[in-house]
Amino acid sequence: MCWDNALAESFFATYKLELIDRTSWATRPAARTATVRWIEAIYNRQRRHSAIDMLSPVNYEDRYWNHHKAA
Repeated sequence: MCWDNALAESFFATYKLELIDRTSWATRPAARTATVRWIEAIYNRQRRHSAIDMLSPVNYEDRYWNHHKAA
């Protein structure tokens, strides 16, 4: 069992740096909507991740499928 929360700390540090510290919202629902959009559009799809050779998840998936088609 893992007792540290390094992954969560890394995520929230990135979230704070890339979204929270750069923007202010008039309402909580607006902030919530911006958060969901950031996670889905940027963090999960475009942002490069060290765990997958500094590729974006989309690029990593493309590379994976291209490699497996050739095999």
